[in-house]
Amino acid sequence: MAQSKRNPSALHEQREQRLMLMLLAPALAVVVVLLVLPLLWLGWQSIRQDGGFTLAHYQRFLTDSVYWMTFLQTFRIAAVVTLMTVLLGYPVAYVAAGLPQRWSVLVLAMVLLPFWTSVLVRAYAWLILLQRNGIINSALTGSGLIDAPLRLVNNEFGTVMATIHILLPFMVLPLYATMKKIPTELTMAGASLGGSPTHVFWRVFLPLSLPGMIAGMVLVFVLTLGFYITPELLGGGRTYMVSMLVSRNIEVYNEWGAASSISVVLLVCVFLVFRLASLIIPFERIMGTR
Repeated sequence: MAQSKRNPSALHEQREQRLMLMLLAPALAVVVVLLVLPLLWLGWQSIRQDGGFTLAHYQRFLTDSVYWMTFLQTFRIAAVVTLMTVLLGYPVAYVAAGLPQRWSVLVLAMVLLPFWTSVLVRAYAWLILLQRNGIINSALTGSGLIDAPLRLVNNEFGTVMATIHILLPFMVLPLYATMKKIPTELTMAGASLGGSPTHVFWRVFLPLSLPGMIAGMVLVFVLTLGFYITPELLGGGRTYMVSMLVSRNIEVYNEWGAASSISVVLLVCVFLVFRLASLIIPFERIMGTR
């Protein structure tokens, strides 16, 4: 009794912690059932073969060139898509952040408009645009600019173009959110001290917008690593990514162990990407909590 009277704040804090745990219990249960358990099962499948323990599925990464070549191509495409979304998304976010509220809402609405259409429909739309008898080739040949249709699809170019279009909002939105938090007084102060607009941008605005850029780059890069529909439709079998390698191992060869090992390696690569990003800029700044 004396202890409870002496520590009323401690008892209140304990009750709040128990209440928070009760409120979080349903969400934690969903995460465990839908995320943790499948990941554990994935890891278990990757080291099992014919009822015994094996590392043969992981040894294929050292002996089978298809595996590491597929990973290299996937990471190369992800890097290209990330770079292009930065170059295209940064000006859009910069303009939207500097416009009045009603105009910035309109720009963001145009950026978010593709989200109203499924990825499959957007991929088919790019297929119609880029194919040999598509709208772009027909317009170019009809105007006399080219004599023969260009190969814009069934290759890496078509895959990259469609992926950039699909993932561009994931770059624009973090950049816009970060830019809106940058006080205009800082750029005004730089200008008042004699800095040109270009100098103020490179020395003041750009460094302050880096957390949003890093967040967008991580999102785009990681999402590109797991893309399946777009390279399947627009790659024409010539653009082979990790997701397609997982699919082939299950659908064609019924090799769940091999597919699980590929997934585990890809998951480790994603964790390494997040770790590298946290070394460049702490996640507290990326997430905007500091």
